[in-house]
Amino acid sequence: MKAIRRFTVRPVLPDSLQPLSDLARNLRWSWHTETRELFRSVDPAAGPAAECDPVRLLGSVSAGRLAELARDEPFLHRLAEASAGLRDYLRGPRWYQEQRERGADLPAAIAYFSPEFGVTAALPQYSGGLGILAGDHLKAASDLGVPLVGVGLLYRHGYFRQSLSRDGWQQEHYPVLDPNELPLTLIREADGTPAQVVLDLPGGRSLHAQIWQAHVGRVPLLMLDSDVEENAPGEREVTDRLYGGGSEHRLLQEMLLGIGGVRAVRAYCRLTGHPAPEVFHTNEGHAGFLGLERIRELATTGLDFDSAVESVRAGTVFTTHTPVPAGIDRFDRELVARHFGEDGELPGVPAERVLELGTETYTGGDPGVFNMAVMGLRLARRANGVSTLHGAVSREMFAGLWPGFDAPEVPITSVTNGVHAPTWVAPEVLRLRAETGGTPGRWDSVADIPARRLWELRRTLREQLVGEVRQRLHASWRHRGAQPAELGWIDGVLDPDVLTIGFARRVPSYKRLTLMLRDRDRLRGLLLHPERPVQIVVAGKAHPADDGGKRLVQELVRFADDARVRHRIVFLPDYGMAMAQKLYPGCDVWLNNPLRPLEACGTSGMKAALNGCLNLSVLDGWWDEWFEPDFGWAIPTAEGSALDEDRRDDLEANALYELIEDRVAPHFYDRRDEGLPGRWIEMVRRTMGTLGPKVLADRMVTEYVERLYAPAAFDQRSMDAARARELAGWKAKVRAAWPRVAVDHVEAVTPTASGTTAELGSTLALRVRISLGALAPDDVEVQAVAGRVDSSDAIFDAQSFPLKPAGGQDLEGHWLYEGPLALDRTGPYGYTVRVLPAHRLLGSGAELGLVAQPTGTTGEGAGLLMR
Repeated sequence: MKAIRRFTVRPVLPDSLQPLSDLARNLRWSWHTETRELFRSVDPAAGPAAECDPVRLLGSVSAGRLAELARDEPFLHRLAEASAGLRDYLRGPRWYQEQRERGADLPAAIAYFSPEFGVTAALPQYSGGLGILAGDHLKAASDLGVPLVGVGLLYRHGYFRQSLSRDGWQQEHYPVLDPNELPLTLIREADGTPAQVVLDLPGGRSLHAQIWQAHVGRVPLLMLDSDVEENAPGEREVTDRLYGGGSEHRLLQEMLLGIGGVRAVRAYCRLTGHPAPEVFHTNEGHAGFLGLERIRELATTGLDFDSAVESVRAGTVFTTHTPVPAGIDRFDRELVARHFGEDGELPGVPAERVLELGTETYTGGDPGVFNMAVMGLRLARRANGVSTLHGAVSREMFAGLWPGFDAPEVPITSVTNGVHAPTWVAPEVLRLRAETGGTPGRWDSVADIPARRLWELRRTLREQLVGEVRQRLHASWRHRGAQPAELGWIDGVLDPDVLTIGFARRVPSYKRLTLMLRDRDRLRGLLLHPERPVQIVVAGKAHPADDGGKRLVQELVRFADDARVRHRIVFLPDYGMAMAQKLYPGCDVWLNNPLRPLEACGTSGMKAALNGCLNLSVLDGWWDEWFEPDFGWAIPTAEGSALDEDRRDDLEANALYELIEDRVAPHFYDRRDEGLPGRWIEMVRRTMGTLGPKVLADRMVTEYVERLYAPAAFDQRSMDAARARELAGWKAKVRAAWPRVAVDHVEAVTPTASGTTAELGSTLALRVRISLGALAPDDVEVQAVAGRVDSSDAIFDAQSFPLKPAGGQDLEGHWLYEGPLALDRTGPYGYTVRVLPAHRLLGSGAELGLVAQPTGTTGEGAGLLMR
């Protein structure tokens, strides 16, 4: 029998227990060990689900138990301490406030937009790395005191829950989430009615959304929810599922996130007095429409479209997370035009100008699509990838937006991702560090932990993982239809004394879930080795629409079901935060074998490393940046070779097997040092003590503040209406005049008679004649660009040097520029000259994507051999 109406019945807490409600409603408990332990003691008999969700726990605890706790003096003392600790955490000055007191010019607030946030398993609004990264970003910002406001959507079904059929095929389930049963608070107007944002849709329709708030420590996370009575059925379903539905459904989600998100931030600031954001951070292109809403806001003040774009760009940061064009959201132009037309959203903002922002104008682009990443880059003065390698890949991928510039000069930098240590480090690791004199933030203190204590810790964590795996595997097989009598073998699955390798992530093809299966006999040999056995724990979800990914899952599951090896390799369905927090600490080695360079960052290995797990990975993402032999092993790749995909997989799988056979397993099982694997333990120390500080989200957020947020806030304050109009007008003038800008002649006084060789340390005297058309010298910068050259005379490792005007225009209308060029490198060396637009308000010389260079041999000395 089905209920006709659903209610959420909240517990009535005795006055002395009221602080429990505040502690439960602030998600700081998810990374604060003492608060979690306090809730665990509220009802020690509660099941695992309630244990990791204090809101659910308080909703299920009996009135008798509450009355008992209200008289329990030791418990009340712990509760008072936890409550006071939370108050101090929320109100006291932290790193950000200390920087401002020292005179740092930092933004009053930053709005951080993301389509998903992985803060805790109790708020399942994430699918994978992007959401987990966003959650860690908020938590680290809270710990540092950074005044961030998170903005996302509240999906009523979240992401899917995964199970397996009897034959190993992935099955999806979408449990309904009731916001009233989640750690959320509805934002209300002063009169008590729910605050709402409204978007206009074609055909006179409207999209309404209410705003829920999650308290992530000091950071408010605003989540828009379209499941409201004011909406028609179609609009109510806009926020039904994360990454669900078709193209128009996805477009509406992203319009609500970007446009509605800005309006939600404005409502929140109006209702709470929170400072208005000076910087808007777009975490991937999904939220890119926020720039259009800010343009609309400025249009209401009388600012024209082009000037508004300049103002918006000044204070916007765009982070790209994808290393492949296929990973970018692209919509049909006609679909976008319909939603931004006369009867759609953003009145006063011309639809054709909106379309221009997302048009793929570069060679090979599709003029029929609207590219969200392209719009994001055009509406942000500052952009970054999420590792050093990914920054380089992004500069290559988006180089077409800056024609005439080599990829290294494309204005996309990088901030390597980090992970939030209090969330991902096992309590046992933190306790051992504290017992041996470790202090928060001092990861080098692991050097003081005795080797035996460190090895015992690793075994304890491995043993906990074995118990977790058996429990989850039993539940999975029961769901697959097995009877209890069939499952006795699960009690022997995994061994706490065997080398344990972990592999868990989403399952797109480039992550190569099944690379380990390329030679199954060889893998079986590793798993069943009589002296140095290996065991592997695998988890991961394929996208519901990705049948290819599901086949990979099934292939792995069927191998793991084999009675010969099922005690040594397991696949755990329904990978999520709760599983990950057990998996990372319990593994000895973390495996990552993507097709290089398709892993933007790959933070799972960072979380494992903080727990003393060594990495075994392809040199991709963050591992390419920070790999050292003391931290683990690099899997050789066949990248760049003219091999088909199958042959490349064979070679790289063989390299993986060899590493495990010849180096990883022998290190783990070498017990000559007082019965301990001495070299392994030292690698664990180095991983935790030296690599650990690099992979922290605190480091990441600090970099964002210092390198991106603070400069963006300065530019935003500087870009008032007058300057925005000035810059927009100047750009229009330069674009119109640029076809007449040319480098007419280059000559050099060479330090040798031949003009083709020179000595190290000598100097070329350059003289350049240029045409500027309608522009003046103040509108441009003339540069010499020099560096080593390859066999085709292409310059690499280039450096640029400004040339100075030498007099006015000559009779033919040319301008003369001069300057020295120091020859400071040996070997084949070359130079060229170029003209770039220049203005005091530009972010970089490449911003307009305009450059004038010599069209052929225009003078002497274009190439030199340095001696």
